[in-house]
This record gives sequence, structure tokens and C-alpha cells, in this order.
Amino acid sequence: MKLKETLSDLVFSKSELKQDVFASTKSAFELFRSTAKTLLAQFQERNRMEKKDVRFDYIDRGDFEFEIRFGGDSLIFMMHTNVFEFSRNHEVMKSQYIREQPNRSYCGVIHIYNFLTDSFLYQRDNDLGYLIGRVFVNNESHYFIEGKRELGMLYNNFNTSVIDENSVQGIVESAIEYTTNFDLLTPPYDEIKVVSVGEMRNNFDKKMMVTAKRLGFRFQADTDV
Repeated sequence: MKLKETLSDLVFSKSELKQDVFASTKSAFELFRSTAKTLLAQFQERNRMEKKDVRFDYIDRGDFEFEIRFGGDSLIFMMHTNVFEFSRNHEVMKSQYIREQPNRSYCGVIHIYNFLTDSFLYQRDNDLGYLIGRVFVNNESHYFIEGKRELGMLYNNFNTSVIDENSVQGIVESAIEYTTNFDLLTPPYDEIKVVSVGEMRNNFDKKMMVTAKRLGFRFQADTDV
């Protein structure tokens, strides 16, 4: 029995492509990590110089995840270990950049989530976080962003945008700006006006009341932000 040459070529070429995409994405993720640390250090220095009492923390969560905390907010940066392809109907597939070389559409992805810091400090497992942006990186280290407002409007030229220290700093700063401006709203009164004895005994704040900056799917369209 002999292995088909065409099959062998397919497996090797696709595997090598995905390895290159992974390497580019991991390199970009480490840029995010180092940039976040640097920015946090600058915040901490101003905090010290001006004798303010705002807390800034960096938390390492492993090779593919880290967290930064500032004020009452947390941003979690998470790199997915797999490589993705876009559907044929995705807008990026219509670009000349992809049509010239279809392999450019294979990307790794870095997610940026916003949570309330208190959700982790007080172990409120029912609290919600939001995906405020995701960064796609291909084997040529070109990238584009799908995201909310400050992030989503910054970069949309996949063919010319190359991930580097300056672009990563812009993304992290925009994520912090968006998060800071994305305020916590009180939940509707009717949703929390009745509580059982059991819920109160088991810690109302932790077990029953879901805390999030916005509740419902309207957030996705920014209709009430």
C-alpha cells in the first residue's frame, strides 16, 4: 500500500500553514502581554506619584491567557490554540488580499473579554462578562479586529495592517478606554424585587443576582451603550 502523493502534500502543506499561523499569533499574543505590563506599570507610577488610591494589577494565567485589572474592571486576553478559516460569506473573503492568496484567510484569534473585578474577588460565578473584541492574525502577521466601538473602528485594512508594538499598544489602550466608558447599569427593579429566604441565606449578591454592565442581547448592537 502506497500513500497518495496528493494526500501527503495536502496534509503537510495544511499542517505547515497552521503551524505558521499559530507561531504568528503566539508572537502577537506575547506582544499583547508585554504591552499590557508596560502600560500597567505607567499607570502604577502615576498612581504613586500623585498619591492616588487606584488599584492596577497584572495576573498571569498561563501561556495563553492573562488578565489586567484597573479600577473596578478586568480585561482578560485569551489566545485560542486552534487556527480558523472564515466562511465564504465573510466580508474578509471578498478582499483582493485573500483572492490573491487564499491561505492568507487562515487565522489565529486573540479574544479580549471585559469583566467586573469584583466578580472574581467575591466569586460571583453567575456574573457576566463581554467579548469586546477579537484580533485575527494570519501567517504573514497581518491582522484585523472585530469589536465594539473604539476597537472595531480602529483597523479594517487586513491587507496593510501588520501587528507590531505600535498597533498592539493602540488596541490595548482602546480596550481600556472602551471598558472605562462602558458603565455598570442598575438592573431593572422588577427583576430583583422578590427574593426567597433561601436565596438570602445563601448570599443574595453572590448566588441570585447576576451583575453585568448590560443585560440582554441589545449590547451586541450597542443600542444602549
